Amino acid sequence: MGERVPQNIQNLVIRDFCEKNNLFYNLSVSEYSMPNSYKILDQIIEELKSLDGIVAYSVFQLPMDNKKRYTVLSQIIKKNKKLYFALENMKLVNQEDLEKIENMWLIKKTLPNCLKKI
Repeated sequence: MGERVPQNIQNLVIRDFCEKNNLFYNLSVSEYSMPNSYKILDQIIEELKSLDGIVAYSVFQLPMDNKKRYTVLSQIIKKNKKLYFALENMKLVNQEDLEKIENMWLIKKTLPNCLKKI
């Protein structure tokens, strides 16, 4: 969504989040920088059997496409895993959490159309 945070800063935020929430920090992975690329995310979701869950830097790193984002979040819930978002101090574990995340996304995507510079 047009925001850039260096990878090393993202890792610091994630490590701090894990420490504060007593979560085991295993390793960090980075998505390819190609537009609309979620190959690494898709791969991690496929490998979730061997993981307790995922910690992401921000909820706004999820796919911008509503259908793709909903599919990703639904897959995590179906696998009974957790997805944490360090920057927003949020987690996804059930349908109610998914709806909150979707509402945040819809608001964020709508705001540029609502605000006018005077």
